[in-house]
Amino acid sequence: MIIFVLLPYYLFPSKSKEMKKLNLLSLLCLLVLAVCLLIGCDKETNCNCECECGGGISMGYVDLGLPSGTKWKNMNETNAGDDYDFYTYDEAVRTFGDSLPSYKQFRELLTCCTWTWQDNGYDNGYKVTGPNGNYIFLPALGYRLCDTTLHEVKVNGIYWSSTIYDTDCGWSLTFYSDYHTISYDRCCCSFSVRLVQN
Repeated sequence: MIIFVLLPYYLFPSKSKEMKKLNLLSLLCLLVLAVCLLIGCDKETNCNCECECGGGISMGYVDLGLPSGTKWKNMNETNAGDDYDFYTYDEAVRTFGDSLPSYKQFRELLTCCTWTWQDNGYDNGYKVTGPNGNYIFLPALGYRLCDTTLHEVKVNGIYWSSTIYDTDCGWSLTFYSDYHTISYDRCCCSFSVRLVQN
């Protein structure tokens, strides 16, 4: 059981200090759940098996204290078919559906949170801190154009939303070190994916 719980930590290591902290907190949550499963929880033992660790992390999602109540996943989704874990718009919508953030959820993240650029040499990106002090880290992993060429790794981050702009484009969260905004991009481009929990 312990090996099963520790496996994700070793399979998905991160070089970023922020991501290491989040991975460790998620690991601790999994350990709590494993212990609860091993000792068996019921009303008589009054064991609390809900995993709510420090920092507002609950099973990989972070409560930023946003007005909508939306929780943001503490890491990007992986894609075995892409070296940078990118997805085209259609792939992202087909794979994740309603778990992709909407245009409105990106707008709320932009307007209600504090964005701090972090340049540590290997995982550049934004620390996005919510009204309650909890945060997520959005790495600047670059993007791939429709012709599959890779651009602006460690400089630019682009994340797909679930909201379509028109037949050829979808809305996305876009950022550089000096600004962050919502824009629309061609659906054949490949970007990062960060999920939400409503």
